[in-house]
Amino acid sequence: MSRYCNEDLRKGRFSEHGRIYLITTVVKDREAVFDDYELGRLVVAELRNAERWGQAHSLAWVVMPNHLHWLFELHRGELPDLMRQVKCRSSRAVNRRAGREGSLWQAGYHDRALRADENVQAAARYIVANPLRAGLVEGIGDYPLWDAVWL
Repeated sequence: MSRYCNEDLRKGRFSEHGRIYLITTVVKDREAVFDDYELGRLVVAELRNAERWGQAHSLAWVVMPNHLHWLFELHRGELPDLMRQVKCRSSRAVNRRAGREGSLWQAGYHDRALRADENVQAAARYIVANPLRAGLVEGIGDYPLWDAVWL
């Protein structure tokens, strides 16, 4: 495994194609790497790659200064493989651009599969409102690193 991808992901995760997942993953040592907009855009590019390659359909995401929230429908592959790819590729890109070395992300991630009766749009609103709750901006339109299919 490369120095960027030392993921020892939790075993026993169940991946279901067509299921909607809410993922949270945190930057190593909670460093505010994505205060730099350009570095945050590199993470966004990897979310878009996952969509382009047919692995996931992004419903909403926000790249916070030190973590990522991502709501998506899994289309192909396994959840741990998808997260490993997104984290590894974004680590490489960010490290290259910022002159960093080693892991960008903490090992692992938090995942939650949404139930069929859950309101997906409410989950998306919760995600994109993170910058407001954190006091980073006064209006969601003022924060540059988020998107949702409904807006």
